[in-house]
Amino acid sequence: MSRAARDDRSPADLDHLIEEITVDAYNDDEKLWAFRQAFEDNVALPSDGFVIGEPVSVIEIDYDGNERRGLAARCRREDGSEHVVAASEVMLPQSSRGARHLAAYRKWLGLEPYPSETPGRTLRKRQHKATAEDLDLSRSVELIALSVKERAAHCRLLGSDRRITLRASRLWDVVPGEIVTVKPRKQWSYAGHPYLSGEIASTRLDVGALGLVPLRLEDTGTWDPREHYWGEESEPIEAWAKPIIARGRRPEFEMEQILPGDDPDDPSADPITESNDLKDAGDSTGARRILMELCQSDLRCLDAHAHLGNFVFDGDPREAIRHYEVGLRIGELSLGERFEGVLPWGRVDNRSFLRCMHGYGLCLWRLGRFDEAERVFGKMLWLNPSDNQGVRFLLEDIRARKTWEANREGG
Repeated sequence: MSRAARDDRSPADLDHLIEEITVDAYNDDEKLWAFRQAFEDNVALPSDGFVIGEPVSVIEIDYDGNERRGLAARCRREDGSEHVVAASEVMLPQSSRGARHLAAYRKWLGLEPYPSETPGRTLRKRQHKATAEDLDLSRSVELIALSVKERAAHCRLLGSDRRITLRASRLWDVVPGEIVTVKPRKQWSYAGHPYLSGEIASTRLDVGALGLVPLRLEDTGTWDPREHYWGEESEPIEAWAKPIIARGRRPEFEMEQILPGDDPDDPSADPITESNDLKDAGDSTGARRILMELCQSDLRCLDAHAHLGNFVFDGDPREAIRHYEVGLRIGELSLGERFEGVLPWGRVDNRSFLRCMHGYGLCLWRLGRFDEAERVFGKMLWLNPSDNQGVRFLLEDIRARKTWEANREGG
């Protein structure tokens, strides 16, 4: 039974790919030719990519027989000029097959397979821009919403990493991470940036179509219910805990946390804390802008989705649930269909995912979707038996079909 979703970025998986590529090669020259052939057979070129943060189109990856030089990549910049660089310096879209092959090549060279793309305080980097050739204005256009402002939404073309800004009415009804179907009216460029105007026909959530790399799960050992505190010895074990105890030992994991702009050496540089401070000071616009910038930088920033949900939870649970669900579903990409491990709250990086799940469950309850809320909170107890968020205290009221409002009023 699956412990977690397969991680094809893991060192073991890359070692397997290297072995698969070089199995018939007996020296470095033959291995370089083997890598060159693997790129030709498995990586579709031209492809959008980056070289030292500069957006380029990768035209060709080749090997000229010079072992010291290794594989070379011919790249075209936005101004049309072409340059040849070491293939190890190229970054391709994370979710692409080419990124995995480049990572294997870098690992074979003894380099970091996946160099960090957002060091230090960097929230934004230059991105590939959509062109007129990417759009067919005679038919609907599907965009992935990355961040939303009052009059514009920063988006990515579905199935591509190319960016465009959408100007349309009803942007208030768009949530980062959702797919927006637009009936286009006009496409233009201003100051070198592409824009699209049109009418929003629909929105939907389909995280599998977003092309995201699942968050890594780090195996942190084994969780043993015999070592867990279940209350005083004189107290009976609660009903919700009995099947968890009966299940016995399970693997324990910590989910990767994505937080663009975070500086581990400077606790005050945490953008989530900065957003919360602005919110507490009454600057809700500034606080929301930071969260949107985090989503725009990387949709896998689960804490941004959780806090965007918190922003509107009190006044509009129908909007809040959409923010929470985006974060929840992105996190679930890492778990697979039959995940049976534990994600303890004590592992700090698990908290973003658990916050999204908690907010999602509360919204289900507020909206009268009792059965769904019960399933979500039941799953939370299996994932985090310590129940630091207190969902076990809500289950009785939910099963009794007691409304959120009645619970809050103590009735």
